[in-house]
Amino acid sequence: MNIYVGNVAWAVTDEDLRQAFEEFGQVDSATIIKDKFSGRSKGFGFVEMPDNDEAQKAIDALNGNKLKGREVKVNEARPRK
Repeated sequence: MNIYVGNVAWAVTDEDLRQAFEEFGQVDSATIIKDKFSGRSKGFGFVEMPDNDEAQKAIDALNGNKLKGREVKVNEARPRK
């Protein structure tokens, strides 16, 4: 399952995101989206987890919780239009 993580603090790294989600199961990838010119975080990212049950547990547990001081929004990513 592809998971969207929003309202992410600027200081959060790909590794921080991976560690937060690995508590719930296997993580294939964890990526903070960065501005292509400045390299600065855009404040959101995506996590890919192969097991949908583990992914749903992670979403339920992490949505609304703080990660490096900011309350993150976590839900299943919607396909790009």
